Amino acid sequence: MDPEDLPRGWVCWSDEPDRAVFVYRPDVFDSRAFPAPCMPTLYLSNGPHRNRRPEQRHGVSSGEWYLTLYLEPDVVLEENRYDDRASAAGAGEDLARRFAAGELDYRGIYQVPREEYLARLDELTGREA
Repeated sequence: MDPEDLPRGWVCWSDEPDRAVFVYRPDVFDSRAFPAPCMPTLYLSNGPHRNRRPEQRHGVSSGEWYLTLYLEPDVVLEENRYDDRASAAGAGEDLARRFAAGELDYRGIYQVPREEYLARLDELTGREA
């Protein structure tokens, strides 16, 4: 995913050969108004485990790329597998665009809604509740 091609609000936090991390509106989800872990985060990774320790990541190349959009550490909005990084990156740009445009139903994944948080996401993405 090219940071230049990301929709407004998305920021590249890291871009390494085996993974990339993009966050949505770090100016809003900055731990003051909302807990920082609630910052929507898009992971592009070589292999399914984003939480692997660094020593476990190096040298691992599964050939499979995963694109995962988290609303919180344990709240996955979408996760898909791709055969190569280019395909995953293209899908990531589309997913980031759809999220920023309010086209994704993130409210439906919560068992216990966080109304203030979800209302703020609705406001930021132009999505009507």
